[in-house]
This record gives sequence, structure tokens and C-alpha cells, in this order.
Amino acid sequence: MAEKHKVKIHSVSKISPPSSDSVTASTLPLTYFDTQWLKFPHSEGLFFYQITDLTFDLFNSVILPKLAHSLSLTLLHYLPLAGHIMWPADSAKPAIYYFPDQNDGISFTVAESDADFSHLSGNNGNREAVEFHHLTPQLSISDDKAEVVAVQITFFPKQGFCISVVAHHAAVDGKSKTMFERSWAYFCKQLIHMQRQNLNNSSILLPTELIPCFDRTLIKDPKGLDVVYANHWLAFQSDKRSFKLVSMPVLKAHSSVVRKSFELTREDIKKLRAKVQGSEVLIRQAKELHLSSYVLTCAYVYVCLVKAMGVEGDATVMLRVGANCRSRLDPPLSVNYFGNCVSGHGTPAKASDVVDPENGIAFVADKLSDLVKGLKREVIEGSEEKILFVLKYVKEGGGQASGRLLAVAGSNRFDVYESDFGWGKPKRAEIILDRVGSIYLVESRNGGGAVEVGVVLEKPQMEAFSSLFVNGLN
Repeated sequence: MAEKHKVKIHSVSKISPPSSDSVTASTLPLTYFDTQWLKFPHSEGLFFYQITDLTFDLFNSVILPKLAHSLSLTLLHYLPLAGHIMWPADSAKPAIYYFPDQNDGISFTVAESDADFSHLSGNNGNREAVEFHHLTPQLSISDDKAEVVAVQITFFPKQGFCISVVAHHAAVDGKSKTMFERSWAYFCKQLIHMQRQNLNNSSILLPTELIPCFDRTLIKDPKGLDVVYANHWLAFQSDKRSFKLVSMPVLKAHSSVVRKSFELTREDIKKLRAKVQGSEVLIRQAKELHLSSYVLTCAYVYVCLVKAMGVEGDATVMLRVGANCRSRLDPPLSVNYFGNCVSGHGTPAKASDVVDPENGIAFVADKLSDLVKGLKREVIEGSEEKILFVLKYVKEGGGQASGRLLAVAGSNRFDVYESDFGWGKPKRAEIILDRVGSIYLVESRNGGGAVEVGVVLEKPQMEAFSSLFVNGLN
């Protein structure tokens, strides 16, 4: 087990938007895309920035003030993130409320760690999942209200620092969270540039692609599913309007659960595409497949994962894909729509078909291709069946009780490595997941169409997965 590392908390404060006539109390409704995730674990991410010989004086006098000031400026464009999710007794559903006169703001923790920065931010070897827990802040969640976002900045003496942004899942999806992080990075980098040039920072404007759209009227909900979903969560917790999260499998401090990063290069993905297209079964079917980098990566990782976890024979696995639905709704939403607008869909399969040595990858790619091509409006829009599936998943312990749920977090299209705060792009971007069998995707730091894959498994399973992943490409 990894050595326990000491974490020193230097301060915990609130970052609020600057005082302005435009900063007034506001309420942002939750749509059914949001209320679906009301009780789910939040989204946690980490960015590691390497600065050799970084001293605390430099960190405290230069880096921290820039990060805090730019975060405040960013909140002028993202006011709901400074508020809380609440569910008043006279309201049929929760909403995000922001009250500037009640000291609303984002929790901002400054910490120091003696852990090995290179180990945590590297991609060679296993890293225990619990090693990352001290780097992420806790969202304040009670029966009455829930914070929307919390931030932690952790200093690693003479190594660098990391930024963790934790967001409530009912407020943002991965695309929206990344847009906020990139906006904050943009303001910080511009602030550094302006100060070097002795220019007024009031002239900093967000580029069009980073300006959020909060218009909830764009989500059509004639059946009132936003309230239906909220009521199902209410019934799930014995009619309590509590925001405390549902109980899901968690790691113990002594756990042997590890995480490891892998990469599929553009050439690897080309090989996988050729392998799938050359499958005799699919050739006979003469099907036109949707073989994107996302589909091929998921297919390959799912096959390796099922083999590594020892799922065999007639055991059922659920193959799932997630999709950004902004362009798929009718009418389409703005690409900058801020909130949740994702939908996940799956299909069951026999483990024996998935692990078939000749056609397993092609079999899974075919299934995932069908799922993606089937993402039509009537499929991605809400339904009561969807929230019932979510609650069933929760009751079964996050997919542990009956079969295996294969799904990925993140995307290779979010451009997470564009989050350059002024000290270069991150050395490593991580999505923090603890459940055994968790998978996440981000685009490769090196670009070129490559995909980074993060996997969480027990140590023996990870050894098997690593061997399967590497040897399968050779």
C-alpha cells in the first residue's frame, strides 16, 4: 500500500464575483437532464501543473492571487456556480439559487502535500486510487442545500501544484464543467498578460466559444419530467427533500484499488478500425458502421476489461455509450448550453461474445455503433423509464449486483488540456473515479488524434488488463 502522505490545509475561503450592478440574486431552474443526477456522486477532476523548484513564497504571492482573482472574474459569467441547489417547500422541484447578500461564492481551499508529484501525474505504473483523495475538496451538502462547485489548489514543494474542481452532477455535465474550467484558465492567462503589459484587466472578454448559455426554455418538457424525476428521488428517500448523496460503493483506506493511464495513438485506432472492418461476420452482414475514435476506444477497452475482470460464459454485461445531446435535440441547442445535456444508452450482451478471441472487438464495436446511430430525438429525450433505470442502478450498488455495467466518463472531445492558466498546459488531467471497473477518456496531451484512457481496478485485475491492452495492440 502507498505511504500515507501529509496534507496541510493553509486556508479555506469563499471566492465571489466582483461587486457589480449586474450581480443580483438569481434562480436557475433544473431541467429533467439535471434532476436525473440529483443524488449522484459529483464530478471530480484534477489538473497537474509542473513547475520545478516552485517555492511556497512564489506560490503564495504570485500563483494563488492570480488564480483567485481570475476565478472571481470568471464567476461574473457563471453566477449560478457561486450559489446553492435548494428545494423550497413551496416548489415542485429544486433549482440553483444565488444570493450575493448571503455571502454566496465558491469554496476555495489552499493545501500543501508532501506526496510525489511525478508519481501522481505520471502515466507509468499503478497509482493507488486513495492517493488522490486528499487533493480534492468536499462539496458542502446538507439536507437543506448543496454547494454547486468547490475548488482546491494544492502546492507540492519544488514540484508544482494541482487544481481540483468538484461540481455537483445536477448542475453540470462534463462539457459544461470543462467550459467553466477553460474560461477560468483563459481569464487567468489573460490577467497575467495584461499585468505584464500594465494594461487594465477590465478589458478582458471571454471568447464566443466560452460564453455560457443558461436559457432553460430551450429544453422542451411537455410531460413535466423535471418534476417526475424529482418526485422519484423524493420517494426513493422516504419523501425527504435532502440533498445528501445516495450511498454508492466506496474505497476503504486499505484498498488495493489502483488507477492507471493508457494511450491509444492515431495509428492504434487505425489498426482497430481495420480489424473491425475486416471481421468476417460484419463483412457478411454488409453493415455500415459508425466507427469513431470514441466507439473504437470503448470497444477495445470494454473487451480488455471484461477479460481482466474474469467475466465469462453466459454472464450478462451491459455495453453503454454516453452522448452530448445538444446537437441532437429538435431544435438543436447552442453548443455553449450550460447544464446537463447528456444521455446514456446501453444494450446487454453475453460475456462470451465480448471476450471472443477472433470477433470480440468487432462484436462490441458493432453493438456500440448501433447505439450511437440510434441516438435520435425520441431516444435521448427523457422518459419515466430512464429515472426508474437510474434508481434500479443505485439500489443494486452502482452496477455491482447483477452483471457488469460497462460505461465511460469524460470524452476525447472536451479539450481538457487547453486549460492553460498561464503556466503551460497541464502535465496530466485526471477524472477522479473510485468504483472498480471505472473508465474515463480524455484527448491525449500530445494531440494528434490520440486518446488517453484511465482505468480503475483491483491490482491483479490491473496487471491482467495492462497485459491485454498492450499485447492486443501488438
